Amino acid sequence: MSITRRDLLKLAGAAGAMSMAPAIVRAQKLEKKSVQIAVGGKPLIYYLPLSIAEIKGYFKDEGLDVKIADFAGGSKALQAVVGGSADVVSGAFEHTLHMQSKGQFYRAFVLQGRAPMIGFGVSKKTLPNYKSPADLKGKKIGVTAPGSSTNMVVSFFLAQHGLTDSDVSFIGVGAGAGAVTALRSGQIDAMSNTDPVVSMLAMAGDMDIIVDTRTLKDTKAIFGGNMPAGSLYAPQAFLDENPNTTQALTNAIVRADKWLQQASADEIAKTVPTQYLLGEPDVYKAALEKSKEGFSPDGVIPEDGAATATKALAAYVKGFDAAKIDPSKAWTNEFTQRANQKYPNG
Repeated sequence: MSITRRDLLKLAGAAGAMSMAPAIVRAQKLEKKSVQIAVGGKPLIYYLPLSIAEIKGYFKDEGLDVKIADFAGGSKALQAVVGGSADVVSGAFEHTLHMQSKGQFYRAFVLQGRAPMIGFGVSKKTLPNYKSPADLKGKKIGVTAPGSSTNMVVSFFLAQHGLTDSDVSFIGVGAGAGAVTALRSGQIDAMSNTDPVVSMLAMAGDMDIIVDTRTLKDTKAIFGGNMPAGSLYAPQAFLDENPNTTQALTNAIVRADKWLQQASADEIAKTVPTQYLLGEPDVYKAALEKSKEGFSPDGVIPEDGAATATKALAAYVKGFDAAKIDPSKAWTNEFTQRANQKYPNG
């Protein structure tokens, strides 16, 4: 029996269809196309991968219609998801552990920052003679929002030096121009915030930084291990009900993470909205350089991260029982592994 050219073309077509089958299986239908993400301080460099994913169209490439709601701090963003007005939080990793201690299971599924990228400094105006942490007693400390990661860094620092949260007053000042004004006007004596706010105040000589978690070296020295920071996390029920949507969100953030690794400070500054620069593009670019090491290169959550964060929370959160926490339930790399396979080069 002879085989005609038409038969060969049919066989080739069938073989091609077979080779495409795995790709078809992977391109699963999204359970939820419209996703609301809550974030606490969208213009902050801490959350830059989220903005890049939005600006560069990475969410749309995955078939998602993402709306981002901005709040004064990470704890406020979390409240939006708890209350049901948002689906996913772009926020600090340790909130997943804090919620678990309250019997609510949230899981981080893609990393934006592998260091907290938070600077804590004292005002040269109201604390010009600062010598040691004891000088903070009775002082007003600005944070993005009480209970946020900026608050956590201060609380952990105080606990390491024999002080407690009750020795100071925490004041929410947000994450933008209002925070800068609060310190410069003397409304607060010290502040914990992220860039560009921290660099803006330090470079202008308004603030002396006493704790810096923008580098991996300093972060590990302070916390004793890898301390995962900005991430996308959601209730476990969301991940269970929307695995394909979760994968699509992860794909977009991993692409943004990888784009940031390759982009220059100039390119990033030109890409983000002008209001992110707070009127000082040179300061913003300098802040990018200081914080760049803190960005996750691939969205993968470090294996020891949850344990490090659990120890940090146990050190200062009253009633937080580390023995009752299962760190493995607070994170997963299942989605980032697939995302890196799909986008090895971003």
